Amino acid sequence: MADSRTNTSDNSLGKQFAAVFKRDLLLSFRRKSDLANPLIFFLMVATLFPLGVSPEPNFLAEVAPGVVWVAALLATLLSLDGLFRSDFDDGTLEQVMLSPQPLMVVCLAKVAAHWVTTGLPLTLMSPLLGLMLFLPSDAMVGLMASLLIGTPTLSLIGAIGAGLTVGLKKGGVLISLLVLPLYIPVLIFGSGAVQAASIGLPVVGYLALLGAMLALGFVLAPFAISAAVRISVSG
Repeated sequence: MADSRTNTSDNSLGKQFAAVFKRDLLLSFRRKSDLANPLIFFLMVATLFPLGVSPEPNFLAEVAPGVVWVAALLATLLSLDGLFRSDFDDGTLEQVMLSPQPLMVVCLAKVAAHWVTTGLPLTLMSPLLGLMLFLPSDAMVGLMASLLIGTPTLSLIGAIGAGLTVGLKKGGVLISLLVLPLYIPVLIFGSGAVQAASIGLPVVGYLALLGAMLALGFVLAPFAISAAVRISVSG
């Protein structure tokens, strides 16, 4: 009897996660600008950086890991303000908080949808930016692997700041102030992995550290995100 109730509860949570995930994806694809803006920003950074600093290939190849990772980080920040905004404006968040289903499941589904529409496209686009910045071809795998593991962590951490500021009219700048310090370890190990790959050193250690941060964020962030949303909406 207990096993039957547990299976029913698990199925209900899984269906709720899938429903919220699918809904957020559909809304994102209807708002084309929300999908395009982070990618355009990502591309603009790689395009303008050589013009503003130096077009010399050796110099660009040396700084490419940091430039690509900083661009990915800022592009992720660009899309965080709208993570909970529309649900807050139409009252959906309040209805979810009053429902018997765990709020953290909804938050985790929204974070997953945010990564699919932001982090994953940035990861797939990163080799193009690497080529534009003369990153060695041997480093492309390390670049994509580090972004594939690191960008979900950026979404999880950023969602905490988005939850805390969802009740504010202009919370975009405040999100940056809240989450940027927490982004620094991901930035260091992510760019370090690409730098190591570009000079032929092993990247497994860097990727393992990024994976550990992702695992820690996956376990702890849903609780922090749901608490942040409750504080912001209830307050």
